[in-house]
Amino acid sequence: MSNGFVVIDKEGGMTSHDVVAKMRKVLGTKRVGHAGTLDPMATGVLVLGVGNATKLLQYIVDGAKRYEATIQLGTSTLSDDREGEILQVRDCLHITDVEIHEGLARYVGKIQQRPSSVSAIKVDGKRAHERVRDGEVVELPAREVEITAITVCEIRRTTYVEIDIVVDCGAGTYIRAIARDVGEVLSVGGHLTSLRRTLVSPFDVSEAVKIGDFTPEMVVPTLAGIAKILPVRELTFDEMAEISFGCALAPNGAAGLFAAASPSGTFAALLENREVSGKNHAHPTLVAVKE
Repeated sequence: MSNGFVVIDKEGGMTSHDVVAKMRKVLGTKRVGHAGTLDPMATGVLVLGVGNATKLLQYIVDGAKRYEATIQLGTSTLSDDREGEILQVRDCLHITDVEIHEGLARYVGKIQQRPSSVSAIKVDGKRAHERVRDGEVVELPAREVEITAITVCEIRRTTYVEIDIVVDCGAGTYIRAIARDVGEVLSVGGHLTSLRRTLVSPFDVSEAVKIGDFTPEMVVPTLAGIAKILPVRELTFDEMAEISFGCALAPNGAAGLFAAASPSGTFAALLENREVSGKNHAHPTLVAVKE
């Protein structure tokens, strides 16, 4: 079985779980997971972990993201995107470019953002979108997210106002919520009409492949993938034996996490340099399972 990462360019109309299910069949293993859900409407980068790389997906999820999106002002929807029930339609053509730029600028930085009620966030063990589908009214609490930049690429005026933007942000940011919130600030309502994720750091859309074009040879080996995020320490055979029993090693470098490479050049473990009882050691926090 392959171990490593797969970078898929997800097509519209598929859920992230649909992609995982297809890849499980292609690769012949159930040990496939994904880093960061994409809505069915959304396209773009979906990073999958295969085999022992599934345990490393949390380090991908926490990375920076980039999205290309289109906001339509003048219409509010239940889901904050084009697939939701229309709640209200208002005139918006009087909104100026300056007001749009100033409105979006309010959401750059560390902000409190209220996720969409149809998000995948669980409420008492059940996902919010499932509760909404069952007729419940769901109001999720705001949470802190960080948006590095919102770049306005184009503003178009027809019956409505459409705004093409690029968003650079951290984990947990909802682009639909930006569309909703800027619409509320401008008092005309807004929702998302398109969304494409182009970066899940360190994986860029230029590295992604359509699921129909994927072949098993395209799996990025676990060590090569995690080396894009963490420094790598090469282990000796003796050190490999030590970590297999959960023993700490002599420290290397500064404090923090390291990816450990086996003598054969495969991913062996995650090591954390830290001080315990006044002594520095490299402690194994995750040891790769032998297939």
